[in-house]
Amino acid sequence: MFEVGRICLKTAGREAGKYCVIVKKMDENFVMVTGPKSLTRVKRRRCNINHLEPLTEKIKIKSDASDAEVLKAYKVDSVSERLGFEKPKKAKKVEPEKPKEKKVEKKVKKEKKEKPKKVEKKPKKVKKTEKKKAKEKKTKKPEKRAKKKK
Repeated sequence: MFEVGRICLKTAGREAGKYCVIVKKMDENFVMVTGPKSLTRVKRRRCNINHLEPLTEKIKIKSDASDAEVLKAYKVDSVSERLGFEKPKKAKKVEPEKPKEKKVEKKVKKEKKEKPKKVEKKPKKVKKTEKKKAKEKKTKKPEKRAKKKK
């Protein structure tokens, strides 16, 4: 079932849902697959056969074929038309934003930092009643300083 040239669908990993071609059979559990990357965005790498779903489509390539040979085989067998994938288009470059706008935003932030509002709280005075003051005077013992004689 998993022979060289068989087109498969990847079912696990970051490339899940993408088509690939078996290029080489490593052992009973692993195969070498490629997209190629320029066509299906699948890198050439080793893959577990449990993470592949084989399709009925097959292309004629030799074992350990290069990506260029795989692309030619796709065109000859017209498999890419039947499966409905085309070469991905290059993304357009997006122009970066003007740096002047960013500097204006930074100035506004600095102004906010420079003007912090400080609110000072005044401690409240505790009033003692006359009775408490009298009690404190009675309980305090006068300190006596004793001079040491040498």
